[in-house]
Amino acid sequence: MPILNSRMTARIEGDFVVFLIGMRINRPLKVHKWLPVALAMPKMLKELSGKPESGFLGFEFFGGLSPVVLQYWRSFEHLEAYAKDRTGEHYPAWKAFNQKIRTNGDVGIWHETYQVKAGAYENVYVNMPSFGLGKAGTLQEATGAHASARQRIQKNEA
Repeated sequence: MPILNSRMTARIEGDFVVFLIGMRINRPLKVHKWLPVALAMPKMLKELSGKPESGFLGFEFFGGLSPVVLQYWRSFEHLEAYAKDRTGEHYPAWKAFNQKIRTNGDVGIWHETYQVKAGAYENVYVNMPSFGLGKAGTLQEATGAHASARQRIQKNEA
């Protein structure tokens, strides 16, 4: 992705959901336990990226021994519908996790969900490619009425 050599801010119309999900490899030598968990997420992200009707708006992936995926959704209802969809990639992965790992301690998983009301956020990106909410929403120059964090949050609240 090309770097945008300017100060940008992102907007998104209406309410949206920020969903953080991750895993933690607690027993690195038990590759047969954590690898299937790690390989499940890219399949889900590929599936969701090809289905705009799912309400999935975009994501960022952060790797390491405790990878995290930052996701943006149109609504909690869209997120929940995907989680419960027995024909999608999530359901069989969740079922397998519960059958093979559940609470044995080999692999940890977690998620956090935040419902964001329209305008109740602000952001800035400087010398960055399209990133985070900037990929899920619409980027614009962070100048004039959008120059400072206070101006952006007040502008969004109006």
